[in-house]
Amino acid sequence: MAEIEYVRGDATSPHGKGVKILAHVCNDLGGWGKGFVLALSRRWPEPEAAYRQWHRERARNDFGLGAVQYVRVGPYLWVANMVGQRGIRRGSKGIPVRYEAIDTALGSLAAKAAETGASVHMPRIGCGLAGGRWSRVEPLIERRLTARNIRVTVYDHDG
Repeated sequence: MAEIEYVRGDATSPHGKGVKILAHVCNDLGGWGKGFVLALSRRWPEPEAAYRQWHRERARNDFGLGAVQYVRVGPYLWVANMVGQRGIRRGSKGIPVRYEAIDTALGSLAAKAAETGASVHMPRIGCGLAGGRWSRVEPLIERRLTARNIRVTVYDHDG
């Protein structure tokens, strides 16, 4: 079984050689404008454009909690837009993270990583604006990814 590797740095500059998938959590409202997605959009326009189109055309596709969209941003790099939060945080209305949806999305991500021989890179998904706790997310990553010997690197941003 692989172990999660924790590093300090920018998840939009994933370390290592070979095929890489950069995974992050999106909401189910079609909103893209706060948190980690801003760093993604500064680096590549494609993940945001693809996510917005995926949401716009949701009546004709699989967009929804637990779904994953893979967007190629380089010859050996993909971004995985994982829908893992219901709505967005507004005041004290509770947290938007949906652990079951993240778990489902990680299952899809595991299949894609295994199929392409990719390593997986991510910030602490579901724990920023989504309001989740890493103590709940980390075991999902271990069960879905590292238990299948998929290399996972988690980035803690400097600053």
